Amino acid sequence: MLDNKTGFFGEFGGRYVPDKLIKILDEVKAEFYKCKNDSKFIDELDYYYKNFIGRPSPLYFAEKLTKKIGGAKIYLKREDLNHTGAHKINNTMGQVLLAKRLGKKRIIAETGAGQHGVATATVCSLFDMECIIYMGEEDTQRQSLNVFRMELLGAKVVPVKHGMRTLKEAVDEALKDLMENYEHTYYMLGSAVGPDPYPAMVNYFQSIIGTEAKKQIIETEGILPNYLIAAVGGGSNAIGLFSPFYNNKEVKFIGVEPAGKGIETGMHAATLSFGKPGVLHGFRSYVLQDEQGESLPVYSISAGLDYPGVGPEHSFYKDIKRAEYVSITDEEALNAFEELSRTEGIIPALESSHAVAYAIKLAKQCSEDKIIIVNLSGRGDKDVDQVCKILKSK
Repeated sequence: MLDNKTGFFGEFGGRYVPDKLIKILDEVKAEFYKCKNDSKFIDELDYYYKNFIGRPSPLYFAEKLTKKIGGAKIYLKREDLNHTGAHKINNTMGQVLLAKRLGKKRIIAETGAGQHGVATATVCSLFDMECIIYMGEEDTQRQSLNVFRMELLGAKVVPVKHGMRTLKEAVDEALKDLMENYEHTYYMLGSAVGPDPYPAMVNYFQSIIGTEAKKQIIETEGILPNYLIAAVGGGSNAIGLFSPFYNNKEVKFIGVEPAGKGIETGMHAATLSFGKPGVLHGFRSYVLQDEQGESLPVYSISAGLDYPGVGPEHSFYKDIKRAEYVSITDEEALNAFEELSRTEGIIPALESSHAVAYAIKLAKQCSEDKIIIVNLSGRGDKDVDQVCKILKSK
């Protein structure tokens, strides 16, 4: 599947970067593969997963929701219960230990919904590292609580004021910073995107989600699930759930993209559904782009999903038909946000609400012996103010 030498998943991935970044990427890649085989690194990572993040996260049977909806059993992989409130901390903890081994003390990152920024700021605080977070100005307004959390943790948040002022532009600025300061800076990329080795690294650190879920569902039900469902923007929470089940062909993968205000309006970010292969941010994947190959403006109610590209491993999964990719509108995600809150007492992130919305649709079509696992990638505290304003304006 992955060619370790080139960083390609089939025809997707690789490196499309200036020559001066090749050396630093080679350095990161060499250290990553060394760490993967180093028992001391793995023991240290496991220690922080357990004692700092709070892993393993529970696999929760949403009994009331299942009963109300009818059909398949719905289980929630509770990444919202991790320290900092989302799956992002799994990856930042792994990468900060890697950066420490490389002797880097200055960390840069991009963030959309702010959860990766908070997770980065958290581990930088823990290990006494300078932290600079690039965030689209539009997202700083939608996610003002997370901006405050990052600053409280000691990070410098840099609002990006050009373009659509969202996640793509934040990545642009982070890459520009890396180009200028690569000799003493580590780029802590937050999703399963970017040039080799980042997609493979993020997969590795996030695969704890699927590894735990597989063990937990067998302990609970005695069998593997029929469906795995996760939201897909860049794709880290989804690849973390999916990849440990890759060889279990009977388990179907469903990635849920944002249909925004409706596919027909053009205001969406359903990259795998409507994009085509191209190069963005140093790697090849499906991209929402115009006839000249320029990435198109994208939109989602969820700041963590409005990205015009997607991880190369997801692009590969699409082409070999290992995964199906569908889309959910803002309205459907908001309804799921309210439904899970009122039925199970769990307020999901807007990103996760897209996955919950599709799980509700699917469960109704299934028999009661079917099992669905939804990756509840984050909690909705960060989105409550935004959702409150939207609902009051209706």
